[in-house]
Amino acid sequence: MAADLKVLLVDDNPMVLRLLQRTLAPLAAVSVASGALEALRQVSADAPDLIVSDFQMPGMDGRQLLQKLKESPATAGIPLVLAASRNDVSEVLKPLQETVEDFLEKPFFSSEAAARIKRILRKIALEKMARTTPAGTTMGGSLAQMNVIDLLQSLEMGRKTCGLTLRQGGEQCDLYFSEGQVQHAVFGPLQGDEAVYKALTWPEAEGSFQIDFAAVSTEQTTTRSTQGLLMEGLRLLDEAKRDAEGETSD
Repeated sequence: MAADLKVLLVDDNPMVLRLLQRTLAPLAAVSVASGALEALRQVSADAPDLIVSDFQMPGMDGRQLLQKLKESPATAGIPLVLAASRNDVSEVLKPLQETVEDFLEKPFFSSEAAARIKRILRKIALEKMARTTPAGTTMGGSLAQMNVIDLLQSLEMGRKTCGLTLRQGGEQCDLYFSEGQVQHAVFGPLQGDEAVYKALTWPEAEGSFQIDFAAVSTEQTTTRSTQGLLMEGLRLLDEAKRDAEGETSD
């Protein structure tokens, strides 16, 4: 995950603010606002990469905050997550589904909220890196910033068509995406699904990645969607871990 991401939390409940701030602190630089007007002042001074706001607040509510942000070209592009009850999401806020980044249904567990927000931050981090990369060139970084799972999920969420090269030690894995789906992968003698599963075994803090948005492949060697590959790869990792623990206990 990119270390320079900024998240603004907006809620009139100080307990909720403290809970989310503590939960999201490992993922981004977190600031808080106790209401929509305070949030607008903060945004004008220092625009965040993501806003997570409660819907039901005194005075200006979360929906009105979103409208104010969309009115200004300087803030219209800031993604916003609204936290609201299930009834509000399904009945009152349904027209906003195409406008907000996501909904958090209340009440929620902090771990659930962190997982959903982390997925959004992955996408934002990748797009932020892409914007700062000169046109016609590749972009890259360390797997300590964005690990293999982060990269695959981010490219899927962004529906990217590109080539992704992963390097660790003397090994290399090349993956080709079409509209966010891994269609071809090569890891030494391995191809397709097996090549992806092998890449998922790499430690998170080691290695590097490079993304080439001009790279394409006509080959189709994978048999699952990107999410399907991740789910099966993680299942295989868990299985291998259990087998290793069983051997150790013997």
